[in-house]
Amino acid sequence: MFPGFPAIPAPRRSTRTVYVGAVGIGGGHPVRVQSMTNTDTRDVEATLSQIGALQQAGCEIVRLAVLNTEAAEALRRICAETSVPLIADIHFDARLAVMAVEAGVKGLRINPGNIGGPDKVDRVAHAARAAGIPIRIGVNSGSVNRDILRKHGGPTPEALVESALEHARLLEDRGFHDIKISLKSSSVRHTVAAYRLMSRTVDYPLHIGVTEAGTMLRGAVKSSVGLGVLLAEGIGDTLRVSLTADPVEEMLVAWEILRSLGLRARGPEIVSCPTCGRTEIGLMELAQAVEERLRHVEEVFTVAVMGCVVNGPGEAREADIGVAGGRDSGLIFRKGEVLRRVRGRDELLAAFMEELDRFLAERAAS
Repeated sequence: MFPGFPAIPAPRRSTRTVYVGAVGIGGGHPVRVQSMTNTDTRDVEATLSQIGALQQAGCEIVRLAVLNTEAAEALRRICAETSVPLIADIHFDARLAVMAVEAGVKGLRINPGNIGGPDKVDRVAHAARAAGIPIRIGVNSGSVNRDILRKHGGPTPEALVESALEHARLLEDRGFHDIKISLKSSSVRHTVAAYRLMSRTVDYPLHIGVTEAGTMLRGAVKSSVGLGVLLAEGIGDTLRVSLTADPVEEMLVAWEILRSLGLRARGPEIVSCPTCGRTEIGLMELAQAVEERLRHVEEVFTVAVMGCVVNGPGEAREADIGVAGGRDSGLIFRKGEVLRRVRGRDELLAAFMEELDRFLAERAAS
């Protein structure tokens, strides 16, 4: 740490703890990674398949849209056939929320103010309390009520916070405090400002995310900037990277955000150079092949895929296993020692993948 500079990330904001199944959120627990299925929840097999893929990719909590009674009824079988804690996402219909609780979900995502009136809020709060499950209040820039929008002149950070607090009071007035809060905007700046304000206002755990972030590239960039700023400031107890893509891709981005800040790590860290005129091997093909080979590996270690003789050997020596390319050839390193010198682009890719497989097999056997 450099004298006079703040720690990055800052100490985590202190919050109360809620549990989604056995997964603790807030109160000193790790920042949790979650996502949402995009299948039709009524299609049990497709939904279970996607939940399994998300779990394999490192997802710790999965949210499902519950649009009607058929979807609520399907939850019973889905909950019974997966070990991942599930959250039911419900709007406007208290009856579906109660059905989801009875089906075995481990959390609800609702906004009490639009669930159908005081008696409906009573029913949902009672069902959640009896089951011992939390409720996430989720306010997006597109869901702020008109009175608050008029007061603030639009979906400003202050409007998002006021709307969320209004929903929270409906639960607090009923003695229900197992609450998480999210405040999402498609604007990174508004999202960051809203969470900063909320973090100074309540001690509930915060679920962070940038909503409607976009396709893979744009969404990853916006999410990394927004979530990175918040996490670096110690704000955020659970997160979702929202992408217009296969939800499994959200996991890769989420875990890399956490790794980059030293908060959590899952799977290998792949160090690869950006390529330049000094690159004389098929580096992009090699890096992509390595990334794909390691996609489902959960162990934490470092792999270097380097393309020239300037920085390559040094980076490769520092990695657990690495390759540094030269003129139509390359050196393969393991723990700082040269394993092989290989000539030819195709031969180098094949040789490194062979050594990588041997490395993984030895780690698995140890």
